[in-house]
Amino acid sequence: MSRIGKKPVAVPSGLTATIDGQTVKVKGSKGELSFTIPEVCSVEMTDDGIVVQPRDDSKEARSMWGMSRTQISNLVEGVSSGFSKILEIQGVGYRAAMKGKDLQLSLGFSHEVVHPIPQGVQVAVSGAKQEIITVSGIDKQLVGQVASEIRGYRPPEPYQGKGVRYQGEYIFRKEGKKK
Repeated sequence: MSRIGKKPVAVPSGLTATIDGQTVKVKGSKGELSFTIPEVCSVEMTDDGIVVQPRDDSKEARSMWGMSRTQISNLVEGVSSGFSKILEIQGVGYRAAMKGKDLQLSLGFSHEVVHPIPQGVQVAVSGAKQEIITVSGIDKQLVGQVASEIRGYRPPEPYQGKGVRYQGEYIFRKEGKKK
């Protein structure tokens, strides 16, 4: 039994949630998101909130049950407060800057890396040396994907710790060569 799937998703005041067949739409102050529940699960609106139930006791239905409930919870949280990921750049001469709607990164390569920002995501650069990148938006998956792509240009290396890392991420440091 899914422990997460059992809990109903509460819909706070100020948000409107509608269920049309297998599609759940949530509209709030930040925007509107929708998610289509897999056919092996059923969804309904109750006084407690949105409740997801498996249609049968198959392994697929039980595995989609908790995932569907979490996706709906992410919709509600996204349209009410939004999501953000903070990236830190460490290294001499490493910096970021906004160039129009694109993010321009100087990461020690012979060229500048230009990352296009997709629709629905906002990116801000701050810090004294422009080393802090904040990726925010209402879609949790899209925010995480963009942050992961930016980190993927120069992941932190274990010897000097240079690169792009998530804020608060621990990098296991290695000792260098010994004579």
